[in-house]
Amino acid sequence: MSQTGKGKTKAQDAGWRGSVDGWLDAAYDALKESGVDAVRVMPLAKRLNLSRTSFYWFYEDREQLLAALLARWRDKNSGGLVGQCESYAESICEAILNVFECWLNPELFDSQFEFAVRSWALQSAEVTAEIALADEARINALTAMFRRFGYEAEAADARARTIYLTQIGYISMKTSEDIVVRFRRIPQYVTVFTGKAPKRRELDRFFGKFGYAEKEPGVFGPLVETIEEPAADEQ
Repeated sequence: MSQTGKGKTKAQDAGWRGSVDGWLDAAYDALKESGVDAVRVMPLAKRLNLSRTSFYWFYEDREQLLAALLARWRDKNSGGLVGQCESYAESICEAILNVFECWLNPELFDSQFEFAVRSWALQSAEVTAEIALADEARINALTAMFRRFGYEAEAADARARTIYLTQIGYISMKTSEDIVVRFRRIPQYVTVFTGKAPKRRELDRFFGKFGYAEKEPGVFGPLVETIEEPAADEQ
């Protein structure tokens, strides 16, 4: 699949024809909602309230649009996961928590997008090959993360695969968990995956990134509720 556009200028990349990103966003939404068969020019034109011919101002054909979708998936999901594996961490537990951010933050890793692309692969040998490459790159990044913290090669590989295949299982089964339920399980997941228990401050930082605080074991509330209001004479 070629993902090269027609090289329109910025001024040409907008207006009554829509835009490159507008068509790609519509394709992205259609793929997640209904699968790759829904990513076709006429339905997308109706979704955008644009003419069918305006599509060809930005893309040579449907194949080029599909290639752009795959590129977005690589950049977003593989890029997000690999980036989190490489993020600074003082311990392996903190490193794993960095990775766990992917499963809770769709800006880092879009699980619906992942499911849609893996479903698409059932109809495309090319997409299947792309997924195989992505899986290898992601597992390698997780393995390198463990190696960075002193794990032997075989142990690092097995732990990386355990984490990754567990999460792909979550995605494939369309498992849905309330965020607080996931929070309660995270300390045990970290211990299982690393062989080490996370420190309280590591967990507090992780929960705080999502605006929560653990008020007592297993009980979570908005982080703002844990911040004391200043006394009247301090205001």
